[in-house]
Amino acid sequence: MTIVGIRCDAGARTGVGHLVRCVALAEELVARGVGVRFLSDLGGVEWAEAQLSRRGLPWHPPPFDPVGLVAALERLEIDALVIDSYTLPPPHSVAVRRSGRRVLAIVDGDFRGQSADIYVDQNLDSVIHVEDAIGLAGLDYALLRASVRSLRPAAPPVHRSGRTPKVVAFFGGTDAYRAAPQVAELLTGTGVPFDATIVGADEQLRAELAAIPAGPGRRLEIIPPTDDLPKLLAGADLAVSASGTSTWELLCLGLPSALVWVVDNQILGYERVMARGIAAGLGQLGHFGDDAVSTLRRLLTDADLRTDLAARAWAAVDGRGAERVADALLQAG
Repeated sequence: MTIVGIRCDAGARTGVGHLVRCVALAEELVARGVGVRFLSDLGGVEWAEAQLSRRGLPWHPPPFDPVGLVAALERLEIDALVIDSYTLPPPHSVAVRRSGRRVLAIVDGDFRGQSADIYVDQNLDSVIHVEDAIGLAGLDYALLRASVRSLRPAAPPVHRSGRTPKVVAFFGGTDAYRAAPQVAELLTGTGVPFDATIVGADEQLRAELAAIPAGPGRRLEIIPPTDDLPKLLAGADLAVSASGTSTWELLCLGLPSALVWVVDNQILGYERVMARGIAAGLGQLGHFGDDAVSTLRRLLTDADLRTDLAARAWAAVDGRGAERVADALLQAG
């Protein structure tokens, strides 16, 4: 196998989670001398496009139908295909397998009808039972970018009181459901000191965030989406984010986190993380209550609580998921 194709999309409403985890796998494949070609609609999201261009990953328009997809694979000399999509019709993967090419499908519980030789579900406590296919399930297969893995500490961080806690809040490359301002208001509502960096995905969000009064001892720095986010997270005392694919990055860094579930497909993962006690929960976006403010206040003021969460998080994700998935893809016959 010399060239792997990746069929995934991104966009203002669909977000960038599918692309981010596929980029993580692509990095590992390229490091092993394998060529990678993306077949993607990136929805005009500049940050998403930059993830490919900055890594030198070729990007081609997605074919419209199964026949076009197989033709594109032949034209680009692609030997196997990775699919990560909630919307791609199943006949696409069926046609690729019939052409004699291997298919790896990245899923989140529901296979959505995709036909594959290898299924990967990187979610906490996931289980895959399927005949005549390889199933890779659980956090051992979490696909994390090199920029995150390189910052994983050698041991869980220990938090100490006596300094103003640094907070990083972010909600993907697009923040399609406008979570950042709601979380900023929760933070300011705690009434305790903090130094927060909040990612505003677009100019309108950044303007809304800038209009929120922080109050004495509380600082809100508003920034656009940045590739330096992993470095910001590595230096933080607390992260606030959606309960999506970025959760596994936070755990790998051993970072105490407060999670929000934004859309329905995040509920299961949110509940599993809460049950394991490896992050704190703020509840559903748009339905925050006094409990959310109390949770944040405690996280900001209780260094021992953050240390405990850091240890649980660090132990949950070792950062080697991309290696294991690449092994399976390249070794499967």
